[in-house]
Amino acid sequence: MSLSPWEYDDMVHIGKDFASREVVKAYDARHRRLRDVDKENEAVIAALGLRGDHVVADIGCGTGAFVLMAARRCAKVFAIDISTAMLDYTRGRAESEGIRNIVYLRGGFLTYRHEGEPLDAVSTSLALHHLPDFWKQRALNRMNAMLKAGGRLYLMDVVFSDEDYERTIPAWIEKVKAEAGPDIAEDLMAHIRNEHSTFTWILEGLLERAGFKIDDRILSDGAIARYFCTKTSSRD
Repeated sequence: MSLSPWEYDDMVHIGKDFASREVVKAYDARHRRLRDVDKENEAVIAALGLRGDHVVADIGCGTGAFVLMAARRCAKVFAIDISTAMLDYTRGRAESEGIRNIVYLRGGFLTYRHEGEPLDAVSTSLALHHLPDFWKQRALNRMNAMLKAGGRLYLMDVVFSDEDYERTIPAWIEKVKAEAGPDIAEDLMAHIRNEHSTFTWILEGLLERAGFKIDDRILSDGAIARYFCTKTSSRD
């Protein structure tokens, strides 16, 4: 997909560059120290009501935890990421388990072009913050266009819900350091300095403008937000 000179190139890595299998494997292990990833994904699949005839996409699929779990329950899953190493890692895990209903595609929120039937659901976790807010709106509009009427969106990311950030951000960093170690805390500080996380009130406005109804939101630590949404009108 060719870009106009003024368009944002979402195929360029922002933050940590996951260029090798070793870096990807280490990232997966570090996050599992901090989060019960499998339990989270079980809850997401239940909340979205995914079933055997559904077709879903995971944008910014990372190490494939959601993709693999969804593929065990759904007809087809599109695994989308800008990192070839992430896609290769996910493919290797799927092949080792005999999972064959995953389509692997290199792309981002702004560059992936969905072809074929509209999707039943789209999931994205810890990825939308790679885009500035203007381009977040474009990304959400594009996700809306991929979904069938009444389709579901799950969005999880670093999103700041407390404007008293001088208190809440240091407290969050210390909590992460205690629970997961200094390496994850360093990654977190780099994220806050260099990436494009926004406030809840901004992201919620973007979701609504993109044609989504927020069915549920879960906020934690003043900095993590999980949104379960339904497509109620069309955008492109």
